[in-house]
Amino acid sequence: MENSETLIAVEQLTKSFKKTTVIEELSHNFKAGERIALVGQNGAGKTTLIRSILGLYKYKGDIDVMGMNPRTEREKILHHIGFVPQIPPPIKMTVGEMLEFFGTLTNTDQQEFIVISEKLGLDVQGNLDKPFMKLSGGMKQKLLVSFALGRKPKILLMDEPAANLDPKARTILFEYLHNFDKNALMIISSHRIDEVEGLVNRLIEMDMGKIVVDKEVQT
Repeated sequence: MENSETLIAVEQLTKSFKKTTVIEELSHNFKAGERIALVGQNGAGKTTLIRSILGLYKYKGDIDVMGMNPRTEREKILHHIGFVPQIPPPIKMTVGEMLEFFGTLTNTDQQEFIVISEKLGLDVQGNLDKPFMKLSGGMKQKLLVSFALGRKPKILLMDEPAANLDPKARTILFEYLHNFDKNALMIISSHRIDEVEGLVNRLIEMDMGKIVVDKEVQT
């Protein structure tokens, strides 16, 4: 990985909420081809780091994503990132409207999303007219995973992606991730290292807003 292209460069990142510092002077380069398990206890800063990379928060320090600033060039960056949040957003659009929206946004054939959703066990056709927010947690997760994977992004950010999935869907998700583009950067935030250890080639552990472990692992 030494000569791989740096896709995300984080320099002296500090993020506080009111008087609580969640990330403190964190610097790290994330490179093409890395499949990273981002682990740590609740409150370690994992989700805050991901959301900062996505440009969702103001922060101190610098973040560069493929030569762009997440705060000022967020829309351009999101064309290259597939993201699965830990908590599904309260979207009022129907499943059909979301398929059309994400297909247009990412210039992706809707069928790419439908195939992945159905392999994960979501009955897409039977739920086309249902609002996203009325779906069960597992159904929402399957659809969001399909939007992240189906667009074949250069960067894949997944925050506890298997949290709401049934065992069969979890297995299928990890098969997809195992076969994902080897040149992409994949960052998976998880509490369970055992779940992702066969998938990743790098382990990063965070604690109290800092990286405390960073090591390559054998897949």
